[in-house]
Amino acid sequence: MSEKQPTLAEIKERREIATRRIKEDTGIDTDMIKNIVHGFYAKVRDDELLGPVFEEKVENWDHHLDRMVMFWSSVALATGNYDGRPMQKHLPLKITRHHFDRWLQLFAQTLSEYCEEPAARHFMERALRIASSFEIGIAAHNGVILSKGERYDPVCSWEPN
Repeated sequence: MSEKQPTLAEIKERREIATRRIKEDTGIDTDMIKNIVHGFYAKVRDDELLGPVFEEKVENWDHHLDRMVMFWSSVALATGNYDGRPMQKHLPLKITRHHFDRWLQLFAQTLSEYCEEPAARHFMERALRIASSFEIGIAAHNGVILSKGERYDPVCSWEPN
């Protein structure tokens, strides 16, 4: 006996219920997401470690920020607004565990500025999973299979002067 697949209308209704519940439980809304995204990327752009990585890749900051608002709306509120493939965009980057640690540090700082504890916890749980997933994916892309608890920190190539 096979189970009946939900219709698109049923899926949409379930998503709306989930989004409404998250908003009620955390206080997260679109304005908060915009403030967090804009505040976070202002820090990133000024950061000595992360700034150069983003400056090399992001050509249109307005477009990038709009996409990141959609991304975090999907991640934090289950809206389904984002349809990109973020892992693919990050695979070629020359980043290590140190970049992810700094990303998380700046993200946590930003959350403390723009939201209360329930919302900050909700965002941070997701940010930690994203960072871990991306770090594992980037390591694998570079031929390194990480064991449980292991971090991606390749030895930089070195050539004598």
